[in-house]
Amino acid sequence: MSLITRAAVREHIFKIIFGSEFATGETIEKRSELYLNNLFDEDGEIIALDMEDRDHISDKAGKIWSKKEEIDAVISKYSKGWSVSRIGKAELAILRVAVYEILFDDDIPDNVAINEAVELAKKYGEADAPAFINGILAAVKS
Repeated sequence: MSLITRAAVREHIFKIIFGSEFATGETIEKRSELYLNNLFDEDGEIIALDMEDRDHISDKAGKIWSKKEEIDAVISKYSKGWSVSRIGKAELAILRVAVYEILFDDDIPDNVAINEAVELAKKYGEADAPAFINGILAAVKS
C-alpha cells in the first residue's frame, strides 16, 4: 500500500518530467533513478519511498515521456498563440503530466487531473500559470 498521496506522487512525476527537459542525453529511466535516489525534505532528511511508489513514479514518468511528442501536439493545438517552445518549462511539465492523465490514464478522473495541475501551477508556475493551464486542460477535456 502506498505511503504517500496521489498528489505527492504526481508532484514527483512532474519534477522528473521537468528535470528531463534539462538532462539532454539522459534517458528518462536514468533521470527517474537519479531523482528518486536523491530525495530530501526541507530539513535535509532523506525521504524514503517504498518500492511500490518508486516503481509507480518511475513507470508513469516513462510513459509520459514516451508520449511526449503526441502530448506536445495536443498542447500546441489548444495553446492558442503559444508554441510549445514558448511555454515555460514548469508549465510545460505540468501540462504534459495532466494531458497524459486526461488522454491515457483511465485511473485518474479528468477533473482531478485538471485540479491537481492547477495546484502544481500555483506552487511552481508563474502568476498567470494556473489560469493558462486550466484553460488548456479544459479545452483538452472537452
